[in-house]
Amino acid sequence: MNMLVPTPARLMVEVVHDLVCPWCFLGVRRLMRTLHARPDLPCDLVWRPFLLNPDMPRAGLSRADYVIRKFGGEDRARRLYASITDIGRAEGIDFHFERIRRMPSSVDAHRLVRWAARFGRATDVVAALFSAYFSDGHDIGDSAVLVAVAAACGLDPDATRGFLLRDEEVDLVHGDNLRAHRLGINGVPCFLIAGRHAIAGAQESEVLERLLDVAAADAAEAG
Repeated sequence: MNMLVPTPARLMVEVVHDLVCPWCFLGVRRLMRTLHARPDLPCDLVWRPFLLNPDMPRAGLSRADYVIRKFGGEDRARRLYASITDIGRAEGIDFHFERIRRMPSSVDAHRLVRWAARFGRATDVVAALFSAYFSDGHDIGDSAVLVAVAAACGLDPDATRGFLLRDEEVDLVHGDNLRAHRLGINGVPCFLIAGRHAIAGAQESEVLERLLDVAAADAAEAG
C-alpha cells in the first residue's frame, strides 16, 4: 500500500426529496447509479423530507380528485405521465401511474425513512417506497403498507408499527420541510453535497458525477 495516497474524505450528500414525486424517483435512481460506478467517491446519504403537498390530509385523497386539482383533468395528467414513463424506462424504472388509486400524504412515509435511518436501512426503504408507490400503486400513506415495506427491508414489523402509531417525529418532518424552503429549495429532487454544493432536478448521472468530483476535490484541498 502506498502510504502517501490519502484516503478520500467521505462526502455527505443530503437528498431533499418527496416520496410521491416521480422526478425524485428518477433523480435518486441516477444518483445511486453514479455512486455504484464510482466507489472511489465514498458518500454518506442523508434523506431530507420535502412536502410537495403540505396541506394534504393525512388520510390522503382519491387519485381522481387530486388529478383534477393538480392538472385540471385526466388528459393533461396522462400526457405528462406518459413522458415520465418513457424517461423512467430508460433508467430501469417501471412506472405504472394507472395503478395508483389514492394520493397519499407523504408525512408518514418520511417518518418511516427517519426510523429506518436509525438501523442503517434508510436508503433501502426509500427505494422500496418509490417502487411500492409508482410501480405497484400501493398507498404509502397506509400504515399497513409502510409496515410491510419496512419488514421487506429487514426492519422489525412490530417495532415499526409501534413507531408509526405513536406519531413520533411528525414535527421533525415538517421542520425539515421548512428548512428546505428557508434554504431556497422550491422543487425536488435537490442534492446538497458537503454542505457547499447544490444541484436541483433529476440530473443525468454525468452531471452528478462532475459535481461529486468537484466536491471531493474541495474536500481534499481543505483537508
